[in-house]
Amino acid sequence: MGGGALFATTQLSWKSLSIFKSIPNNKLKNCTHPNCRIQCSSPSPEISAITENFENGAALTGGAFGFNRATTSLAPDLLLSQKKVTLLRHGLSSWNEESRVQGSSDLSILTETGVRQAEKCQKALANMHFDQCFASPISRAKSTAEIVWHGREEPLVFLDSLKEPHLFFLEGMKNVDARQRYPKEYTTWREDPANFSVNGVYPIRKLWGTAAESWREILSTPGQNFLVVTHKSILRALICTALGLGAERFRAIDVNNGGICVFNFNEKGEAMLQALNMTAHMYSDHVYLY
Repeated sequence: MGGGALFATTQLSWKSLSIFKSIPNNKLKNCTHPNCRIQCSSPSPEISAITENFENGAALTGGAFGFNRATTSLAPDLLLSQKKVTLLRHGLSSWNEESRVQGSSDLSILTETGVRQAEKCQKALANMHFDQCFASPISRAKSTAEIVWHGREEPLVFLDSLKEPHLFFLEGMKNVDARQRYPKEYTTWREDPANFSVNGVYPIRKLWGTAAESWREILSTPGQNFLVVTHKSILRALICTALGLGAERFRAIDVNNGGICVFNFNEKGEAMLQALNMTAHMYSDHVYLY
């Protein structure tokens, strides 16, 4: 590579790899060969840039140092310490497989594929320490959590606030049938979910309040590192509320079965998204450590 240096950028792919490019020394500042340290921009002029070294001495740009006022606080009081929360969607369910609207129904269960996905998640998170696991008590999430948490001594707690929203007459219907039988309501559910309502009840708007309740329960729990196992709709609400996005952004977020998201929280309860929908472990033996 001659007199060049290694520059790392994040590649958003399932392989979770870094791409390295050779950049001439005269294009870099603060670089001395052969041990060049790549600097990243800092959030304030008073804070120096952060770098991390690989075992071979190559440098990787680090994460942000701080994020005060990044979002509104999700905690009712100041936290005793910073926290990391890992969000995990349950494995493939029977109604996922049959393309049915699930909602809060407990009739959809993990398929054999879903069990294997949960086992992959267990292996992928084996090196991570969690002080506690929170999960939805609905079967497909409950079963996933029990598989992922198997062998751990820390508490596994089921929260009603992690349940999916009740979708009334749509629950259990195949999407193609719901579209034909309830064209107006189904179209609103798919294209404008924040305004989907039944008898004056707006399930997705209500879900935003439920997500805020979930965050308060999780963040007020003693500990620094938590795992949350739940469903896609409430995951969307958890992610959006953490980022300060309203219910109209419901479908702006997607999380695959077995997908993993990670948030960091400062002592004020403000959130920073570290990872969204990581799925490398679904296609390989990838093990996370973050």
